[in-house]
Amino acid sequence: MEAKLISSLQNPLVKRTLLLKEKARERKKTGRFVVEGRREMELAQKGGYVLEVVFFCTEVLADTNIDAFLGNPQTELVQLTQQVYEKLAYRETTEGILAIAKSKSHALDGIQFKSKSPLILVAEAPEKPGNVGALLRTADAAALDAVLIANPKSDLYNPNIIRSSVGCVFTNTIGMGTTEEIIDFLKTNNITIHCAALSASKNYVECDFKPATAIVVGTEATGLTKDWLQNSDQNVIIPMQGEIDSMNVSVSAAILIFEAKRQRGF
Repeated sequence: MEAKLISSLQNPLVKRTLLLKEKARERKKTGRFVVEGRREMELAQKGGYVLEVVFFCTEVLADTNIDAFLGNPQTELVQLTQQVYEKLAYRETTEGILAIAKSKSHALDGIQFKSKSPLILVAEAPEKPGNVGALLRTADAAALDAVLIANPKSDLYNPNIIRSSVGCVFTNTIGMGTTEEIIDFLKTNNITIHCAALSASKNYVECDFKPATAIVVGTEATGLTKDWLQNSDQNVIIPMQGEIDSMNVSVSAAILIFEAKRQRGF
């Protein structure tokens, strides 16, 4: 496929790509986002995302074989000068390749479980993109059936989430909705709700995570809202022996998730 060359920062496609990189509103309005790096682009394709435009810079590109990204007839190939590429690139240590990709729907009614006893992570209002990324990496490592984000604070295609998830934003089944919508979804699907909470809680190693289970975590600052606590089937706690009673949310989630996996025989 022949590539056109863009050397001007004033090019309309360059300006559009910058907006997608920097503005959540633009990503939401257009249903497009920017994905950077060979591994992330490969995972996006594996996850069924369409790469509409693939940009590359020969001065930076370590591996010039990019044919794997050009299998879709919708894909446009664009070569960039180094100056233009560095303007579009998000990461300082970059690989010379990035793309505009089409977003997916993350509606709850589109989620289907292959397992009869799904294991799900629910994160309520995670504030930091880095925490969202870490949660998604854990979910990928544990091959969870789904990750549900209640009352999301960050755009899922925020470059920080894509980067911190190392592309796992593309490999997980992700649903988004309000707390009320996700509680209704879990109950409709007969999924037991285990909330990480300090009060009325049971030691996590004494809980039964073998049936269909949702492990629900809240923010590090305030924990879960009362809606979750009122609808919890069992609150769970990780005993701590230090001076504080909280851990990073992604660490707490990982402990609970892998206890559930241990009970299920991995």
